[in-house]
Amino acid sequence: MSRDADRQDRAHEVLTRVRREGRWWWLQARHARRIWRWALLVAALLFVALVLLRRPLANWFWDAPPIEHLLHQGDRALADGRLTAADGTGAREWYQAAQAVDSDRGEPRAGLARTGQAALQQARSALARGDVPAAEAALALARALQVPQRDAEALAQQLRQQRVARAGVDGLLARAAAALQAQRLDDGPDSALPLYQQVLALVPTHVQALEGREDALSDLLQQARAAAVRGDVAAAAAAVRRARGFDAGHVDLPATEEAVNIALERRLREGQAALRRQRLEAAATAFQAVLAAAPDDPAARQGLQQVAQAHLQRAARLAGDFRFDAADQALASAETLGAPARTLADARRGIEQAMQAQRALQAPAAPRAQRERSLMALLRRMEDAEARGDFLAPPGRSAYDALREAQALAPQDLRVRAAARRLLPASRTCFEDRLRENRVVAAGACLDAWQTLAGSDAALPPARQRLAQRWLAIGSERLGAGDLDFAAQALEQARHWQPDLPELPAFAERVRSAQGG
Repeated sequence: MSRDADRQDRAHEVLTRVRREGRWWWLQARHARRIWRWALLVAALLFVALVLLRRPLANWFWDAPPIEHLLHQGDRALADGRLTAADGTGAREWYQAAQAVDSDRGEPRAGLARTGQAALQQARSALARGDVPAAEAALALARALQVPQRDAEALAQQLRQQRVARAGVDGLLARAAAALQAQRLDDGPDSALPLYQQVLALVPTHVQALEGREDALSDLLQQARAAAVRGDVAAAAAAVRRARGFDAGHVDLPATEEAVNIALERRLREGQAALRRQRLEAAATAFQAVLAAAPDDPAARQGLQQVAQAHLQRAARLAGDFRFDAADQALASAETLGAPARTLADARRGIEQAMQAQRALQAPAAPRAQRERSLMALLRRMEDAEARGDFLAPPGRSAYDALREAQALAPQDLRVRAAARRLLPASRTCFEDRLRENRVVAAGACLDAWQTLAGSDAALPPARQRLAQRWLAIGSERLGAGDLDFAAQALEQARHWQPDLPELPAFAERVRSAQGG
């Protein structure tokens, strides 16, 4: 019985504690909800305050100048007449700074408008006292500040009239007409075209100046066409450029440009023909004339390089004949035409070797044993040069040079005679072998030796034609692969060996088209 009563008392105590604790948690939850409502309210008030006070707070934190200060500085500068200044202290600069701080406010825009009107007034005052440069500067400021177009144009018209009055347009026109009558078209500031241009700069629609410039340009372009006909392409092209500078839309300009282009093509063909005939000075003159008129012409540049190369080849041949003064002149011509420094150095070494060979030939007769040793050395040198295919070049180290030295040393020696007989067929064999291997440069060297040793050989013309055709075949293949430099070299080599080859014109056109593309 007592045990049941104890259990009931404990149950009642637990129930009472649970009720009391539940009430406590409910009170805690209610208190928490009240705190969150107040926190949200305070946060909303802070957000609104930040939105409303964002600019003063930003100025306070970042120390930015207040817009009122900028506007005040602009007003002071405007009142002092200081409308613009390079150091930023002009009215325009102050108002633009204020506008950058707050683009929504109207005061900066109004200040800039007042500055524009003040600039117009300054321009009028400067014009009234005859200060044209100051008036022009003030008008430019007013236009920059977008004053009404009607006001700015009216003032600009007054400025033009003032400039005309100061410049003496009638005097300029009279001087220009006299210069045109004397055919002094553009050879100085007191000639016709510059004087007419001065008038048109002041009065762009002046009828007499426009007509005078038209006549002067017609005469200048007529002179350009006459220069083109007589082959003076540099003077013709220069006259066309000057005419285009005065009036790019002149009615005679297209026909004159076409005449100059035809003259340039003719001059280029003359240079190429002279190069084929080995008239190197005439070829260089023609190519240089084309480049003076059209500095970027690729065919003329290439032709001038080929003339320089031909001079180098001529220098090597002359050195091989011991004509050293003429070889030096040819070398100097190649250098003047811009031959590469490495090629020039190789040619100088070849001339020096040829001079050494001459000194060896002119040496006093040596004892028999020494002459025999020298002869054997020359014959070995000749054999080595034959094995390399160096029949004629380089000077001083070729088989032909070794043979000449051996002949000078022992002209009746049977071994020397046998070497001379062997050299001609060896050069023919060398040509055939190198051509079969498609080594066209080496084949050309062998053919050079063949021509030198037997210039009247009936087999030479077919050999030259075969070599030219092989150059074109290889050049065509390389052109298809995009190698324009080799294709141009192949074209010139084919022209060198067979100028009248029937396949040449078509391949030349392909090369020109590829270079133009």
